[in-house]
Amino acid sequence: MCRRSPRWRSASATSHPSTCWSGPGNAYVAEAKRQLYGTVGIDLLAGPTEICIIADESADPALVATDLLGQAEHGPTSPAILISTSGELARRVVAEVDRMLESPATADVAGRAWRDHGTVAVVEDRGEAIRLADEHAPEHLEVQTVDPDWYLDRLRNYGSLFLGREATVAYGDKAVGTNHVLPTARAARYTGGLWVGKFLKTVTYQRLTPEGTRRVAPSVAAICDAELFAGHALTARMRLERLPERGHRQDVPAAAGD
Repeated sequence: MCRRSPRWRSASATSHPSTCWSGPGNAYVAEAKRQLYGTVGIDLLAGPTEICIIADESADPALVATDLLGQAEHGPTSPAILISTSGELARRVVAEVDRMLESPATADVAGRAWRDHGTVAVVEDRGEAIRLADEHAPEHLEVQTVDPDWYLDRLRNYGSLFLGREATVAYGDKAVGTNHVLPTARAARYTGGLWVGKFLKTVTYQRLTPEGTRRVAPSVAAICDAELFAGHALTARMRLERLPERGHRQDVPAAAGD
Protein backbone atom coordinates (compact mmCIF):
# COMPACT_ATOMS: atom_id res chain seq x y z
CA MET A 1 0.00 0.00 0.00
CA CYS A 2 1.31 3.47 -0.85
CA ARG A 3 0.12 6.05 1.63
CA ARG A 4 -0.26 9.57 0.35
CA SER A 5 1.04 11.36 3.44
CA PRO A 6 3.86 10.07 5.63
CA ARG A 7 3.26 9.24 9.24
CA TRP A 8 5.59 7.94 11.87
CA ARG A 9 6.41 4.26 11.70
CA SER A 10 5.13 3.46 15.20
CA ALA A 11 1.55 3.07 13.97
CA SER A 12 -1.06 1.42 16.11
CA ALA A 13 -1.14 -2.35 16.26
CA THR A 14 -4.43 -2.45 14.39
CA SER A 15 -3.25 -0.55 11.32
CA HIS A 16 -1.85 -2.20 8.23
CA PRO A 17 1.86 -1.55 7.61
CA SER A 18 2.77 0.81 4.80
CA THR A 19 4.98 -0.24 1.91
CA CYS A 20 5.33 3.23 0.36
CA TRP A 21 5.22 6.81 1.60
CA SER A 22 4.42 9.78 -0.59
CA GLY A 23 3.32 13.36 -0.25
CA PRO A 24 4.56 16.90 0.36
CA GLY A 25 6.19 18.12 3.52
CA ASN A 26 8.96 20.09 5.14
CA ALA A 27 12.52 19.17 6.11
CA TYR A 28 11.25 16.84 8.83
CA VAL A 29 9.11 14.89 6.37
CA ALA A 30 12.08 14.63 3.99
CA GLU A 31 14.29 13.32 6.79
CA ALA A 32 11.67 10.74 7.81
CA LYS A 33 11.53 9.52 4.22
CA ARG A 34 15.31 9.38 4.00
CA GLN A 35 15.63 7.30 7.15
CA LEU A 36 12.92 4.83 6.19
CA TYR A 37 13.77 4.50 2.50
CA GLY A 38 14.43 0.84 1.86
CA THR A 39 12.19 -0.26 4.70
CA VAL A 40 9.40 1.37 2.70
CA GLY A 41 9.34 2.94 -0.74
CA ILE A 42 9.07 6.72 -1.18
CA ASP A 43 8.04 9.05 -3.97
CA LEU A 44 11.21 11.18 -3.93
CA LEU A 45 13.46 13.16 -1.62
CA ALA A 46 12.62 16.79 -2.22
CA GLY A 47 13.89 20.09 -0.93
CA PRO A 48 14.78 22.80 -0.49
CA THR A 49 12.16 24.30 -2.78
CA GLU A 50 13.35 26.43 -5.69
CA ILE A 51 12.15 28.74 -8.45
CA CYS A 52 13.53 29.85 -11.79
CA ILE A 53 11.93 32.56 -13.92
CA ILE A 54 12.61 33.24 -17.58
CA ALA A 55 11.58 36.83 -18.33
CA ASP A 56 12.02 39.22 -21.23
CA GLU A 57 11.46 42.96 -21.66
CA SER A 58 7.67 42.46 -21.63
CA ALA A 59 7.60 41.15 -18.06
CA ASP A 60 6.40 43.16 -15.08
CA PRO A 61 9.46 43.62 -12.82
CA ALA A 62 7.33 43.78 -9.67
CA LEU A 63 5.56 40.52 -10.49
CA VAL A 64 8.85 38.78 -11.25
CA ALA A 65 10.38 40.03 -8.01
CA THR A 66 7.32 38.99 -6.03
CA ASP A 67 7.40 35.48 -7.45
CA LEU A 68 11.11 35.11 -6.70
CA LEU A 69 10.65 36.15 -3.09
CA GLY A 70 7.43 34.18 -2.77
CA GLN A 71 9.41 30.97 -3.09
CA ALA A 72 12.50 32.26 -1.29
CA GLU A 73 10.43 32.67 1.87
CA HIS A 74 10.22 28.88 2.17
CA GLY A 75 13.64 28.88 3.78
CA PRO A 76 17.10 30.45 3.78
CA THR A 77 18.44 27.73 1.48
CA SER A 78 15.82 28.11 -1.25
CA PRO A 79 17.35 29.10 -4.63
CA ALA A 80 15.67 31.89 -6.61
CA ILE A 81 16.94 32.31 -10.18
CA LEU A 82 16.13 34.91 -12.82
CA ILE A 83 17.11 34.31 -16.45
CA SER A 84 16.46 37.28 -18.69
CA THR A 85 17.15 38.29 -22.25
CA SER A 86 16.90 41.93 -21.14
CA GLY A 87 19.53 43.60 -18.99
CA GLU A 88 17.18 46.45 -18.26
CA LEU A 89 14.46 44.12 -17.02
CA ALA A 90 16.98 42.28 -14.84
CA ARG A 91 18.14 45.54 -13.23
CA ARG A 92 14.58 46.60 -12.53
CA VAL A 93 13.76 43.22 -10.96
CA VAL A 94 16.78 43.45 -8.65
CA ALA A 95 15.68 46.95 -7.62
CA GLU A 96 12.17 45.66 -6.86
CA VAL A 97 13.57 42.77 -4.82
CA ASP A 98 15.67 45.20 -2.76
CA ARG A 99 12.63 47.40 -2.21
CA MET A 100 10.43 44.49 -1.13
CA LEU A 101 13.07 43.20 1.25
CA GLU A 102 12.72 46.41 3.24
CA SER A 103 9.50 44.90 4.59
CA PRO A 104 9.96 42.83 7.77
CA ALA A 105 7.41 40.33 6.42
CA THR A 106 9.90 39.02 3.86
CA ALA A 107 13.30 40.26 4.91
CA ASP A 108 14.21 37.62 7.49
CA VAL A 109 13.94 34.33 5.59
CA ALA A 110 13.54 35.43 1.97
CA GLY A 111 16.27 38.01 2.37
CA ARG A 112 18.81 35.41 3.45
CA ALA A 113 17.76 33.07 0.65
CA TRP A 114 18.12 35.83 -1.93
CA ARG A 115 21.47 36.94 -0.55
CA ASP A 116 22.97 33.45 -0.42
CA HIS A 117 21.14 31.63 -3.22
CA GLY A 118 19.70 34.29 -5.50
CA THR A 119 20.99 34.37 -9.08
CA VAL A 120 20.40 36.76 -11.96
CA ALA A 121 21.63 35.74 -15.42
CA VAL A 122 21.33 38.00 -18.47
CA VAL A 123 21.58 35.88 -21.62
CA GLU A 124 22.08 36.73 -25.26
CA ASP A 125 18.93 35.18 -26.70
CA ARG A 126 16.05 32.78 -26.13
CA GLY A 127 18.13 29.76 -27.07
CA GLU A 128 20.64 30.55 -24.34
CA ALA A 129 17.77 31.01 -21.88
CA ILE A 130 16.52 27.53 -22.75
CA ARG A 131 19.97 26.00 -22.35
CA LEU A 132 20.55 27.60 -18.96
CA ALA A 133 17.10 26.73 -17.62
CA ASP A 134 17.47 23.10 -18.71
CA GLU A 135 20.86 23.00 -17.00
CA HIS A 136 19.35 24.22 -13.73
CA ALA A 137 16.39 21.82 -14.11
CA PRO A 138 14.38 23.74 -11.48
CA GLU A 139 11.49 22.47 -9.44
CA HIS A 140 9.31 25.43 -10.47
CA LEU A 141 9.90 27.23 -13.76
CA GLU A 142 7.97 30.35 -14.72
CA VAL A 143 7.99 31.86 -18.22
CA GLN A 144 7.00 35.53 -18.32
CA THR A 145 7.65 36.46 -21.94
CA VAL A 146 5.76 37.57 -25.04
CA ASP A 147 5.95 34.03 -26.44
CA PRO A 148 5.56 31.45 -23.64
CA ASP A 149 4.39 28.76 -26.08
CA TRP A 150 7.75 28.97 -27.87
CA TYR A 151 9.40 28.02 -24.60
CA LEU A 152 6.81 25.33 -23.88
CA ASP A 153 7.79 23.55 -27.11
CA ARG A 154 11.51 23.60 -26.26
CA LEU A 155 12.03 23.40 -22.50
CA ARG A 156 12.77 19.89 -21.24
CA ASN A 157 13.94 19.90 -17.61
CA TYR A 158 11.60 21.19 -14.91
CA GLY A 159 9.29 19.92 -12.21
CA SER A 160 6.32 22.09 -13.16
CA LEU A 161 6.04 24.85 -15.76
CA PHE A 162 4.07 28.08 -15.29
CA LEU A 163 3.34 29.91 -18.54
CA GLY A 164 2.49 33.61 -18.75
CA ARG A 165 2.18 36.37 -16.20
CA GLU A 166 -1.06 35.00 -14.73
CA ALA A 167 0.52 31.68 -13.74
CA THR A 168 2.40 31.73 -10.45
CA VAL A 169 3.87 28.96 -8.32
CA ALA A 170 1.50 29.60 -5.40
CA TYR A 171 -1.43 28.70 -7.68
CA GLY A 172 0.19 25.36 -8.46
CA ASP A 173 0.94 24.72 -4.79
CA LYS A 174 -2.51 25.56 -3.45
CA ALA A 175 -5.19 25.42 -6.14
CA VAL A 176 -4.62 24.50 -9.80
CA GLY A 177 -2.18 21.58 -9.51
CA THR A 178 -1.01 19.40 -10.94
CA ASN A 179 0.69 18.41 -7.71
CA HIS A 180 2.93 19.73 -4.95
CA VAL A 181 5.54 16.95 -4.94
CA LEU A 182 8.19 17.87 -7.51
CA PRO A 183 11.87 17.09 -8.12
CA THR A 184 14.45 19.50 -6.70
CA ALA A 185 18.24 19.84 -6.77
CA ARG A 186 18.38 19.25 -10.57
CA ALA A 187 16.56 15.91 -10.29
CA ALA A 188 14.19 17.15 -13.02
CA ARG A 189 16.93 16.15 -15.47
CA TYR A 190 15.83 12.53 -15.06
CA THR A 191 12.45 12.41 -13.33
CA GLY A 192 9.15 14.20 -13.06
CA GLY A 193 6.96 14.82 -10.03
CA LEU A 194 4.62 12.53 -8.19
CA TRP A 195 1.98 11.04 -10.49
CA VAL A 196 -0.55 8.21 -10.48
CA GLY A 197 2.07 5.75 -11.74
CA LYS A 198 3.82 5.98 -8.38
CA PHE A 199 0.86 4.19 -6.85
CA LEU A 200 1.19 1.31 -9.29
CA LYS A 201 3.76 -1.49 -9.35
CA THR A 202 5.05 -3.05 -12.56
CA VAL A 203 5.83 -6.77 -12.53
CA THR A 204 6.90 -9.06 -15.37
CA TYR A 205 6.90 -12.77 -16.15
CA GLN A 206 8.48 -15.13 -18.69
CA ARG A 207 7.40 -18.43 -20.22
CA LEU A 208 9.37 -20.29 -22.92
CA THR A 209 8.44 -22.96 -25.44
CA PRO A 210 10.90 -25.70 -26.42
CA GLU A 211 11.64 -23.71 -29.56
CA GLY A 212 12.37 -20.70 -27.35
CA THR A 213 14.93 -22.73 -25.42
CA ARG A 214 16.59 -23.83 -28.67
CA ARG A 215 16.92 -20.21 -29.72
CA VAL A 216 18.17 -18.61 -26.51
CA ALA A 217 20.03 -21.32 -24.59
CA PRO A 218 23.17 -21.38 -26.81
CA SER A 219 23.64 -17.63 -26.55
CA VAL A 220 22.90 -17.59 -22.83
CA ALA A 221 25.42 -20.36 -22.19
CA ALA A 222 28.10 -18.58 -24.23
CA ILE A 223 27.54 -15.30 -22.40
CA CYS A 224 27.67 -17.03 -19.02
CA ASP A 225 30.89 -18.83 -19.97
CA ALA A 226 32.47 -15.50 -20.91
CA GLU A 227 31.44 -14.11 -17.53
CA LEU A 228 32.85 -17.21 -15.76
CA PHE A 229 29.40 -18.07 -14.43
CA ALA A 230 29.53 -21.81 -14.96
CA GLY A 231 26.44 -22.44 -12.88
CA HIS A 232 24.43 -19.99 -14.93
CA ALA A 233 25.60 -21.63 -18.16
CA LEU A 234 24.61 -25.06 -16.84
CA THR A 235 21.02 -23.97 -16.27
CA ALA A 236 20.75 -23.25 -20.01
CA ARG A 237 22.66 -26.35 -21.20
CA MET A 238 20.67 -28.79 -19.09
CA ARG A 239 17.38 -27.49 -20.47
CA LEU A 240 18.66 -27.80 -24.01
CA GLU A 241 19.86 -31.35 -23.40
CA ARG A 242 16.41 -32.35 -22.13
CA LEU A 243 14.62 -31.29 -25.28
CA PRO A 244 13.55 -33.77 -27.96
CA GLU A 245 16.07 -35.06 -30.49
CA ARG A 246 16.87 -31.66 -32.00
CA GLY A 247 18.43 -30.53 -28.73
CA HIS A 248 21.80 -32.31 -28.74
CA ARG A 249 24.66 -31.10 -26.59
CA GLN A 250 26.54 -29.86 -29.64
CA ASP A 251 23.81 -27.25 -30.06
CA VAL A 252 25.37 -25.47 -27.09
CA PRO A 253 28.92 -24.12 -27.14
CA ALA A 254 31.01 -26.28 -24.86
CA ALA A 255 32.46 -24.69 -21.76
CA ALA A 256 36.21 -24.21 -21.66
CA GLY A 257 37.87 -27.42 -20.56
CA ASP A 258 34.94 -29.69 -21.55
